[in-house]
Amino acid sequence: MSARLRLVADRTAAGAPPPPAADPLREEPGPGAARCLGLYAKLAAGVTVVTARGEDGPLGMTVSAVTSLSARPPLLLACLRDGSRTLAAVRAHRAFAVHLLREEQQDLAARFASPTTTAAERFAGTGTRHVLGVPVLAGALAWSVCLTEDVRRYGDHHLVVGRVAAVHVGGGRPLLWHDRRFGSLSEPLPDAAG
Repeated sequence: MSARLRLVADRTAAGAPPPPAADPLREEPGPGAARCLGLYAKLAAGVTVVTARGEDGPLGMTVSAVTSLSARPPLLLACLRDGSRTLAAVRAHRAFAVHLLREEQQDLAARFASPTTTAAERFAGTGTRHVLGVPVLAGALAWSVCLTEDVRRYGDHHLVVGRVAAVHVGGGRPLLWHDRRFGSLSEPLPDAAG
């Protein structure tokens, strides 16, 4: 009897649950990356910039995968690309800011998304200040500073869960990302800011 079979037999005899069965969905090859990216492009999302304190100054990147996770406790979830300097800073300093951009901030979103733009160029002229030690961009529709609760890798991104420690909400329209391009809401704005 092989060592694996003997271990399974010993566990079963001792009343331990049998090992989990193979998951057929994980074994399926699934659609290719291009098809998945085509699907993901149809998801409409608010455009955000995530910033963190780096060793040599502020770091940041444009992110469209950000969502509320919980009101009690107040948690946000952001998906950051594996290998990014911003992700490394979030892990090292255990804090980050999420900025919801206004519809007129397309240039800012593009600057923070460009792989050839340096950190200094990304922050140039943004009116950055620090809240709880984290760089916060002036002029965003809303922003929050979060303390890092958890970071887990899934595929080529990491899920970062942050507990909201400071928040500011302004008025205006959000910048949206849909079908690989920027967009905005077409309905009228409410009278009062939320």
